[in-house]
Amino acid sequence: MIGRLDQILDDTQEPGLPELRAVLVQTLGDSKGAILFTGAQRIWSRVYRLQFAAQAGTHTLVVKRLGPLEARRGEQVAWNWLPAVGLADGGPGLLAVAASARGDWVWHVYEDLGESALAGRESDTAAVAAAVRLIASIHSRFASHPLLAECRACGVFDISWFAGNVRDAIRGLEDIRPPAVSITVDQAALRGRLLARLRRLQAEQPKRARALADWGGPETLLHGDLWTSNTFVMRAPGGIQARLIDWDRAGVGPMSYDLSTFLLRFPAERRNWILDLYSRSLEGDAWQLPGISRLNQLFETAELARYANCVVWPALAITRENAAWGWKSLAEVDRWFTAMQPVIPGERVSHLRPVRQPANASRGHV
Repeated sequence: MIGRLDQILDDTQEPGLPELRAVLVQTLGDSKGAILFTGAQRIWSRVYRLQFAAQAGTHTLVVKRLGPLEARRGEQVAWNWLPAVGLADGGPGLLAVAASARGDWVWHVYEDLGESALAGRESDTAAVAAAVRLIASIHSRFASHPLLAECRACGVFDISWFAGNVRDAIRGLEDIRPPAVSITVDQAALRGRLLARLRRLQAEQPKRARALADWGGPETLLHGDLWTSNTFVMRAPGGIQARLIDWDRAGVGPMSYDLSTFLLRFPAERRNWILDLYSRSLEGDAWQLPGISRLNQLFETAELARYANCVVWPALAITRENAAWGWKSLAEVDRWFTAMQPVIPGERVSHLRPVRQPANASRGHV
């Protein structure tokens, strides 16, 4: 029995709390003696750390609310896919699941990994090395693995991801037009710049598809959101242990997709070392990395696909709601395009050519 059970997240108005509380009773059921809920800390949107007092001392768990599709993806990763290749200990530590009565929300209950995220510790060589080796092991063991047939249902990050995001972004921007949407001269210019960039990327798609086919290596299971904030490294009985959390965007695609995300979280001067360690840590003949020029092109394709994806949703918000935040988001993506540099330093990014302003943009026409 848990004392103050009905107070768990009672001030949050979160859905599915009765189901969450019931599964917490089951999760903590093996604890000896009385258990008392003593408090909650909001870590992130829909993510909370719960604290309990027990005879053996303080115990903490992390709970996260997800949509059903993201929840199922995380469950497959933690309970089926990673264990199938001997990497269960590299996952998020999922302990239990509770779905709301309507099934529209799912609560995950995780081990609390504490304050051991790699974010903020990017200069810790030993911690970074442990994370890189885990990432290389996951990529290697899932390379051309039969389980990819199941993983593919979660999402695909190959050239179709690039093409689809570019196409959807163009459609979204083209739909922002008077009289349905009133736009200023500056907004018309921003829209024109983004459309010019995206149409150029659309024309480059065949070249990028060939590069991925020739140099991208086999497809594998991808984390999909490989920031250092989703990478945890901690002390363990056998030494340093790395774990990856938040598999909400997992899918199938080339290793370069995850690798570019991870490398960009580090200063440019550290990336060659990380890349070299990753290459040496790949198991068997999972992927023979191409030269830096070709790698940068693969990384660029992945990053540009993410940029295009970040255009889609603000554009839809502007069309549907005339949302002011949408224009701010589009302006930020425009700055990303302008500031883009090669992931591995020393080469010019291929697409960064001056964007010619449409002739009628200065008059506010669209």
